[in-house]
Amino acid sequence: MVLSPNDKANVKAVWDKAGGNIGAFGGEALDRMFLGFPTTKTYFSHFDLTPGSKDIQAQGKKVADALTLAVNHLDDLPGALSKLSDLHAHKLRVDPVNFKFLSHSLLVTLSSHLGNDFTPSFHASLDKFFSNVSTVLTSKYR
Repeated sequence: MVLSPNDKANVKAVWDKAGGNIGAFGGEALDRMFLGFPTTKTYFSHFDLTPGSKDIQAQGKKVADALTLAVNHLDDLPGALSKLSDLHAHKLRVDPVNFKFLSHSLLVTLSSHLGNDFTPSFHASLDKFFSNVSTVLTSKYR
């Protein structure tokens, strides 16, 4: 899916609204993912998976930082996320469906915190953005 200029503006607007909380939102999204999709825990057997743990918060910040990098490079997601794509495909061997689970968890988390500011237009644009990020991250599986 190609992000339209309006989609790009919406993604950046949501990121601006989330502000300095995006790292914490990343951790909360991981908590949601682990609770809603328990099979995703297999990649984190070395973590303390207690909701809100330091391990989850640290990984959530990594997720948020990677997504912030993507938000700042919307016109070149493959270039911006190339190293992460290599890592997830060749070293971590993450099942691609897990990116969909995380995307869903991120949408729910952002919606719950942004309330009425999380408009249907923002939702649609973020869904497309997360889909594009997932596509890039799984592109080296082939």
